[in-house]
Amino acid sequence: MSTLVERKASLRQQLRAELKAIAPVARAIASADLCTRIRAASVWQSARAVLLFFHVPSEPDIAPLLADALDAGKLLALPRFNAATNAYEAVRVVDPVRELATGPFQVREPAAMCPVVPLNRLDLALVPGLGFDARGHRLGRGKGHYDRLLAGFGGRKIGVAFDFQIMAEVPCEAHDIVLDDIVTPARWIAAKAH
Repeated sequence: MSTLVERKASLRQQLRAELKAIAPVARAIASADLCTRIRAASVWQSARAVLLFFHVPSEPDIAPLLADALDAGKLLALPRFNAATNAYEAVRVVDPVRELATGPFQVREPAAMCPVVPLNRLDLALVPGLGFDARGHRLGRGKGHYDRLLAGFGGRKIGVAFDFQIMAEVPCEAHDIVLDDIVTPARWIAAKAH
């Protein structure tokens, strides 16, 4: 019987390989479909302040939503790593073209001049991950950054994934955040854990 940590590590390895194997054209089509599904959701349309993310190459590309959020007058925040606290914080962006730089984990994030936004000002967060289940459990990359970032977040937390990333069960620990919904190119899943 493997431990929970070993099961998570094995699942991460499997999902990373599957994500790496997606053809660029299929990734682009699925990402566009996913953005269309998010745009159509009332929770997106009514949100006034959103925490999005800039994808790594294996994740769905939701970059078009950054411009959509700004065009709709939403407050847009992205995660930025704070080396002093060894944690991510939500940071406001008003011009993604000029205000994003490559961070310490090779992810595009807000530059130093962008201001931190208190989590209680945000009402929606789109969250990446390696795997998700219908109960709102999420398998992250293993460092717990999003779990810590969203621990005090009271808004709606929505996982963003390709369809194959939805599994029957994601092993979880007490510190793992639980999502309210998961959205894929083909469906919107209201988490059953709530």
